[in-house]
Amino acid sequence: MTDPLLRATGIGKRFGGLTALADVNIDIYAGEVLALLGDNGAGKSTFVKVLAGAYAPTRGELLIEGKPVNFSSPKDAATAGIATIFQELALSENLSIAENVFLGRELKRSVLGIPFLRRREMRERVDSLIDELDAHISDPNAPVGSLSGGQRQAVAICRALNLNAKLVIMDEPTAALAVAETRKVLSLTRRLAQRGCAVVIISHNISDVFEVADRMVVFRRGRKVAERRRDATDHEEIVSLITGAHPDVRALEKTS
Repeated sequence: MTDPLLRATGIGKRFGGLTALADVNIDIYAGEVLALLGDNGAGKSTFVKVLAGAYAPTRGELLIEGKPVNFSSPKDAATAGIATIFQELALSENLSIAENVFLGRELKRSVLGIPFLRRREMRERVDSLIDELDAHISDPNAPVGSLSGGQRQAVAICRALNLNAKLVIMDEPTAALAVAETRKVLSLTRRLAQRGCAVVIISHNISDVFEVADRMVVFRRGRKVAERRRDATDHEEIVSLITGAHPDVRALEKTS
């Protein structure tokens, strides 16, 4: 097996007297979709926020392509190639698709010292990303507010790709979407992996996870309690791991 894009070793996070994460070890590989599963409060969101630079770990180490990294902000994580697409998406509805994709990183040219946006180049870049993802968005000049939920997810993914992200984290990407829109977003997720990105997805929808994920990691009470490949498990086992009914989890919790 190739070396992981990102390796998390012994990651712990405390908030005062509360242990949110304890000794989490996870490898994340390029070209793979990894699902993080667990009930609310299990620790998966805290772990993702460590990866995204929102939280500094209390202990442990992150390595990207074998090199230790320390993030003091989400900007540091983004510079290292980690893009996070949160459920809220943080898109500006009054701006066009192209403007959202380049927001804060607009292409400019200077004429007599006056900056002008290179709108044509920006549109062409966004057209290329949309075609690559087969996102079915016809007009990059359309305002984001006119798009469906699945199309907005596509815009957020285009923005991540425009930042040259190596790892894309997706937080509940299919929440509140209709069935057809969910299919589109899951297809986009697979295309991200196929183009060589590492993808981490948080989802409570087990059926969606089995459709898109290569590997699954289950969190419970701040710990990683299980890791399974999709072709080596089933829905029932994953549910039993999440709820703590699985013998492996019961044994682990007795010793911890």
